[in-house]
Amino acid sequence: MALPDFTTPYWLILITLIFFIIITGRYFLVAGIFYLVFYVWFPEKWKTRKINTRKYRPGQFKTEVKWSMITALLFSIAGTGTVILWQKGFTKVYTDLNEYGWWYLPVSLIIFMLLHETYYYWLHRWMHHPAVFKIVHKVHHDSNITSPFTAFSFHPLEGVFQAIFLPIMLMILPMHYYVIILQLSIMTVSSVINHLDIEIYPERFNDHFLGRWLIGATHHSLHHKQFKYNYGLYFTFWDKLKKTESPHFKKLFTSTTSKFTAGK
Repeated sequence: MALPDFTTPYWLILITLIFFIIITGRYFLVAGIFYLVFYVWFPEKWKTRKINTRKYRPGQFKTEVKWSMITALLFSIAGTGTVILWQKGFTKVYTDLNEYGWWYLPVSLIIFMLLHETYYYWLHRWMHHPAVFKIVHKVHHDSNITSPFTAFSFHPLEGVFQAIFLPIMLMILPMHYYVIILQLSIMTVSSVINHLDIEIYPERFNDHFLGRWLIGATHHSLHHKQFKYNYGLYFTFWDKLKKTESPHFKKLFTSTTSKFTAGK
């Protein structure tokens, strides 16, 4: 059965609306679950893992959700654009699992995440340039003490810079749509974990041969305080390579995780 022309106004609006429902649903589901588990249902079990003792500013969550809805709309528009590019044959998205072999599924995910990390690290450093910061990135840093709802709280310009990466990559890198869905889910969960302001990773995780390369709440919390360190998205390798990892990270991570009481 032939697909309809997705460039008609009806389909443009419908597809964008569907994407918006999916993206906002994913945002509220993931951020909501983490907030309920760590701040509502079991706060006493995780209180020693809280990185900042200061309270959230009045109205912070409402403001973060407002900006996040704008970001979700921008992501939805980018998603609609990607669908149109796919229909016109401009993307490398494929649906047959055997087209590139099963082995390629995790490989394409890893390649995408490494390229995404590289793009974001350098974009992030640029957004901290004094001439750019107040215009593009200040909205995100208004959440000095981060929360699960900070994850998508961006100025629209930053939202655009973040949204364009996926469609551009899908015109270059072959990816199965299952992998795309998995990647977007990883991105959301990772962002919520990094903004949770509660360190969920185990003690000495930052010394583990794999754990040392992953960003967590302690790592990203320092970025929101110190501004000139810890620019990564998923991984720490660019921060380590360019010597932009906070010198206070290891000490803070150790002091936060050594007092864990969740198992008691």
